[in-house]
Amino acid sequence: MLKFHCRNSCIFWEKTALSLDRESKLAVTLGDPAGIGPEVILKALADPAAALKVTVFGDRAILQQTYDRWRSIHPTAAASLANPETLHIIDIAADSKWGSIVPGVGSAASGAASFAYMEQAIARTLAGEFCAIVTGPISKTCWQAAGYNYPGQTELLAEKSSSQRFGMLFAATSPHSGWTLVTLLATTHISLRQVPDALTPELLSEKLELLVECLREDFGIERPKIAISGLNPHSGENGKLGKEEQDWMIPWLETQRDRFPQVQLDGPVPPDTLWVKPAKVWYGLAKEAHDGYLAMYHDQGLIPVKLMAFDKAVNTTIGLPFVRTSPDHGTAFDIVGQGIADASSMKAALQLAAELASRRTAVKMGR
Repeated sequence: MLKFHCRNSCIFWEKTALSLDRESKLAVTLGDPAGIGPEVILKALADPAAALKVTVFGDRAILQQTYDRWRSIHPTAAASLANPETLHIIDIAADSKWGSIVPGVGSAASGAASFAYMEQAIARTLAGEFCAIVTGPISKTCWQAAGYNYPGQTELLAEKSSSQRFGMLFAATSPHSGWTLVTLLATTHISLRQVPDALTPELLSEKLELLVECLREDFGIERPKIAISGLNPHSGENGKLGKEEQDWMIPWLETQRDRFPQVQLDGPVPPDTLWVKPAKVWYGLAKEAHDGYLAMYHDQGLIPVKLMAFDKAVNTTIGLPFVRTSPDHGTAFDIVGQGIADASSMKAALQLAAELASRRTAVKMGR
């Protein structure tokens, strides 16, 4: 189990074996059935105790095929994969009108199937059957091929739950220092050309509020320290390399300091130096960094996260009426069937979902 607690304004998690709280009821979606989702889910649920409170939304036949293929590649390592016969599975067969699902080949058929898994998991979670959703990796291209034009799973979750305020946050705990890196993206799946127009004081106010709430309610940090990135190189260098910082970001930040007097807000920090301190703390070369980071766009936040924690980071959607986590990797169609997919991020996603759901339940019950 991973248990987080405050120490010197940082979050530390105590690591033991993967196990899920008895109060946790997690819905796990298979992701794209032609990708590595089936493999990493079966690997993550190899411990029977971990699988006890998990319901998998997907295709039982595909899970069985994945299991049988693994057994043929690794005949002496059967215990490394959960047997689908032992799992609770909501069996959602693929719609035959899209054709067959071929392992390793993303298609409209696999996109339609992964969308169907999501729809049912969301509906039943909103109905109160589950406290959290852990989503397997999907292909946006395959969703679009099947006629579902969503930028990603985050936007579908927000729409189905009628959430107007939501954000894409990434959390990862360092194996070197125990420190947890928490990064929220101000903008997500849009082109770089669109970013300056999408960024507004109203948008950043919403994202900052979500980050403050998340650090307090989910991570238990009452007086968080948050670093906010600039947009331009050197944060504009007094307007010489871009004017957004001078024109509105710096004045906006002053208003937010008045709005959140119990929060230390630092910024706009030049993007090229923002990640130096967290990298040092991640590798145990320094002791203290910020509790949360607000990045302006997708790659500004995720390149450093993936450099430090590619197999450990967890994608978390904040602002929803339930907990949602996901592994921080894609479908990896190119390695499907080889038995080499790394389940570390899926395990972390399951554990974080259970911890956050348990914490939210405790808060609601006044414990």
